[in-house]
Amino acid sequence: MTADDPIRAGRHCTFLLHAHLVFVTKYQTRVFTDEHLHYLEQVMREVCEQFECELVEFNGDDNFVHLLVTFPPKVALSKLVNSLKGVSSRYLRRDFPEIRRYFWRGTRLWSGSYFAGSLAGAPMTVLHQYIEQQNRPA
Repeated sequence: MTADDPIRAGRHCTFLLHAHLVFVTKYQTRVFTDEHLHYLEQVMREVCEQFECELVEFNGDDNFVHLLVTFPPKVALSKLVNSLKGVSSRYLRRDFPEIRRYFWRGTRLWSGSYFAGSLAGAPMTVLHQYIEQQNRPA
């Protein structure tokens, strides 16, 4: 995929699939600092690469994150979300021990639910701007 031609091709299809994902912390607890968000972006970018997806845009606040992801049709979005939430929670617990106090009973960072929206109606530039303009904590 290039900036000039965002359409991707697989063996049997040509596609351009985007999803806007939002994950919220359990009980909307204010957990993240800017350092945590930078770390989460790296972890989630690596998870996306393992699924042959691309994390196009990432931002968040102290209790939620927004992701803009392109993905191939062979990827079940629910499995990608499961992996993004699970791996990021595990890695945060491992590399930021102080964050454990925010986990519900030591294991839950993210709320069990999430938002997933397709981009059929919204122009990509509008969504890019929306995610970029999210306020990061200091």
